Amino acid sequence: MRTDWLPAKRSEQLAMAKTWKTVLDKSGLSWDVTEEETLQLGVLVTEADALLTQAMSVNRNAVITARCNEAFGALTAFMRNLRNRRFFVPPLTNPDLVSLGLHPKDDIRTPIADPTGQAEADITYPGPHLLMLHIKPLEGTLVDSRADHGYRIYFGVMPQGGASMEEAAGPMRYMMKAIVSGEELPHSKFSRRRRVLMEFPAEDSGKTAYFAIRFENAKGGKGPWGPVFSAVIP
Repeated sequence: MRTDWLPAKRSEQLAMAKTWKTVLDKSGLSWDVTEEETLQLGVLVTEADALLTQAMSVNRNAVITARCNEAFGALTAFMRNLRNRRFFVPPLTNPDLVSLGLHPKDDIRTPIADPTGQAEADITYPGPHLLMLHIKPLEGTLVDSRADHGYRIYFGVMPQGGASMEEAAGPMRYMMKAIVSGEELPHSKFSRRRRVLMEFPAEDSGKTAYFAIRFENAKGGKGPWGPVFSAVIP
């Protein structure tokens, strides 16, 4: 996709330059464009126009083609320099930019929508006290691949038979019972990787880890909960 503001075709470049000359004759001084700059643009336009006519005629030759290339090189370089020095700051308004064939500045930020897809994960066991989550979109849900998404992994650990009141209130916040929703999980971590290693203390071996995952964008907007899943910590 071409993003350059300057047209690709010489005929269109020349048409834009002529428009600039007409507009600057009227408004140039009020935009801090000097009279000398407007006159120089006119000279470059006249020369490029004449040489383009010759280059498109049956009498064209290598010399005319080379001179036409030089003329348009000088014209477009002048236009780029003029735009960079004069057209990026006030007093030009958006209508002024439109009159020059330029796109107005977009000062309105595009809002970032919350993710809509759901995520789940397969689990492998790379070593003692380790679980590897292989995160993937839940089948049947739509994920915008262009969005800047990561994964918020919610998790919690439940001892066999459930935690005591003391364990549930302690720093590890062990779970007292199996859960049915991600809201019940006490911990979370964020990752942009699809493979996430979860490392647990040695004393958690044999306990059950529960997980639920949500897509999360760069602004912290979260998608819907994925399904709850679990694994016994090796």
